[in-house]
Amino acid sequence: MSWGLFIIVLTVSFIIVRIGAIAFQLTGLEWSLAKFQSLSCFTGTGFTTKEAELITGDKQRRRIASVLMVLGNAGLVIMIASLAASLNPEETIITRLSRSFLPFSIPREIAILMNLLIIVVVVYGVCKLFTDTKFSKKLTNFLRKKILRTEIFRRVSFEELMLATGGYGVARISLCPGSPVINKTLSDSELRSQDITVLAITRDGKTTANPPATTELFLNDELLCFGKLENIRNRI
Repeated sequence: MSWGLFIIVLTVSFIIVRIGAIAFQLTGLEWSLAKFQSLSCFTGTGFTTKEAELITGDKQRRRIASVLMVLGNAGLVIMIASLAASLNPEETIITRLSRSFLPFSIPREIAILMNLLIIVVVVYGVCKLFTDTKFSKKLTNFLRKKILRTEIFRRVSFEELMLATGGYGVARISLCPGSPVINKTLSDSELRSQDITVLAITRDGKTTANPPATTELFLNDELLCFGKLENIRNRI
């Protein structure tokens, strides 16, 4: 039925946006920005010049954005068409139920209103589900594992954010397996002796600015560092 197709497309749209956000994050974007960019590409809204440059300046991000835009436009057309068709008095849920179980027919105006109400309630339920923190986190972790296994998108472990004079700059780097600083504290890692200063550490979505020297570093931590970029690449 048309209303069923509408709900399916809506649910798939939420999943596609989340996949897009994960893909953007794997290219080096911060998670909150990756979610916003994915939603912007899928809906075709919310862009600013600065944010658009983050996408257009990277080949992998352009590919992700292109797929999201195509799927977003196709999904919007399908949802509008299926929603319009679901309001046909002969296709409403209530009309079908009345034919099977009720000895009388329901007026078409009431059938349309009741069908629309049911769709609104279901849409609200779907939105509520996908915005639930626990469900969203579980879904994100599940999709991220699937994406990393397929290796469709190459994970970026190092991203230069700003290049300063003399080869110094700010960089964001994810601690991947084999990094010599994993399971060491900042002081034991001897990064300062390599002219590297850790400005912030992001772990499980939480960012700690100006972390103390006793902070231990773990796999998949994201470090925001300032120093000689060549040292950051080679030492971390």
